[in-house]
Amino acid sequence: MNRDFFIRLVLIGLLAPALLTAQTSGQDFTFTVPANQSWTDTNLDLKTGDVVQISATSTTCNPQGVSGSSSANLPLPSAPAGALIARLHSQGAMPILIGASQKLQIDEPGHLSLGVNVAGTPPCQGDFSVKVHLVSAQAGSQNAAYSAQDVKQKLAAAAQTWLAGQFGTGASSSSAATTGNAATGSSGSATETLKISNTPLDANLRKAIDGMPRRVNDEFNNQGDMVNFVLIGSQQQMQAALDAANWHVADTDDKEAALKAVLQTYEKKDYLAMPMSKLMLFGRYQDYGYEMAEPIAMVASRHHFRIWKAPFTYNSQTVWVGAGTHDIGFEKDQRNGKITHKIDPAVDGERENIGSSLQKSGKVKSMTYYLPPNPVQDAKNATGGGYHSDGRILVVFLQ
Repeated sequence: MNRDFFIRLVLIGLLAPALLTAQTSGQDFTFTVPANQSWTDTNLDLKTGDVVQISATSTTCNPQGVSGSSSANLPLPSAPAGALIARLHSQGAMPILIGASQKLQIDEPGHLSLGVNVAGTPPCQGDFSVKVHLVSAQAGSQNAAYSAQDVKQKLAAAAQTWLAGQFGTGASSSSAATTGNAATGSSGSATETLKISNTPLDANLRKAIDGMPRRVNDEFNNQGDMVNFVLIGSQQQMQAALDAANWHVADTDDKEAALKAVLQTYEKKDYLAMPMSKLMLFGRYQDYGYEMAEPIAMVASRHHFRIWKAPFTYNSQTVWVGAGTHDIGFEKDQRNGKITHKIDPAVDGERENIGSSLQKSGKVKSMTYYLPPNPVQDAKNATGGGYHSDGRILVVFLQ
């Protein structure tokens, strides 16, 4: 069985049950608040939209306070002396009565401290055991996204994408892109029409691109995916642009990937870094693999590319050479009869998807097409799957 296929099957088995059974309880913290100490810092930063449930118990003191005691100079004069109180800001705002239990809706960023409503000698000796249950605004939105019904819908959508890829029933994501119109991405929304510069590439850059390999290869020198885009900019610029464009760096360790997928799922986070196989260009494996897909659907379908640092520069700038394809299912590896991933044969759609995502990121100076000598227009990848292209390379200058 092909390595990529096996990994995806494992992740299907791990992710789906985890997503369907993940709890939405937030985070729990426990603190000891001395009755004779003004404030105890919880080290919890709060964000707008967070929900905080606080409860307190004590064997010696009443968290509700002592009725009938003097209220002079108390931090919260409206509450009994000795009551448990909270402060959401370091200074300025009036403390909040917690007592035995209180639920707080956070309407502006703050920092939680716990204290006792005392001035001078406390009305009792001892401390409070305080439990804080925090549901962050981010976790709340993710919890909503991870309802059982939504998970089922996402799994169903992934299955439809997979079946369309298997039997050729789905519309090609690149059928419009190669004619200059908008292409359809994994999320179903149309990609932006690329703003292509009419300025010809510098002769030195054209010469460097002309000398590049046209295709990547596997470890057995079987030629595979075509080189279809070039990024020009520093490593920092490249990584910042791809991060802003919502591309995710693929994990490189299979075992760690499976563990990370489960942990992130139970933490209400999407796992978007599925490993990809290693291919070669310039005599070495890719420097980075990047991917983009809807959560869960990534198991069956994803946009992805491999990228290499070129052995040459342009105007003292680093040149990055990439090969991008869109996985749409699985098929038989014609080299050995095993199962492997299947790509959308109209590979120009992925070139346009990469360009469109970078364009939306605001990290692009300009981009242009370049048709090199001996362009790749009709070929097969290393596993025997056919693909076609207009042969152009998208050259992107980064900010």
